[in-house]
Amino acid sequence: MSENLNKNKFMLAALEQAKKAIIQDEVPVGAVLVKNGEIISGDFNRNLSLKDPTAHAEILVMREASQILGSHRLDDCDIYVTLEPCAMCAAAISLAKVRRIYYAASDAKFGVIENGQMERSSSCYHRPEIYSGFCADESAKLLKDFFKEKRRSI
Repeated sequence: MSENLNKNKFMLAALEQAKKAIIQDEVPVGAVLVKNGEIISGDFNRNLSLKDPTAHAEILVMREASQILGSHRLDDCDIYVTLEPCAMCAAAISLAKVRRIYYAASDAKFGVIENGQMERSSSCYHRPEIYSGFCADESAKLLKDFFKEKRRSI
């Protein structure tokens, strides 16, 4: 399987996680953590259901993967997430020494990668390789549709 097909496969798995979030009325952001071409963990935002402001998809998959792998270092792992990471998640990804970040949709409001905030931060412990745009349209549509429905129900 070509490298790009693998990347799309993993991003599609992250999108499936995001779709699970909608069912639980959570913001549809999903993530998977991959090691050696295999998904180690997958999850979605669970802020509401866990009553935890830190329960972003990225944090949850890194917590689970760390337990599975028996290490707080995830330096031979890649994370696939449907939305550009926020400052909290980017810092956690850096501290875990995740090798690569792949994200789908950009986040002009809270994302820290495209605006260069992560790169410029002196507190960025480790700078992973960063790739974006895989399944971006589908991810953005999930988010737009979710928030459109939310606004309708107010």
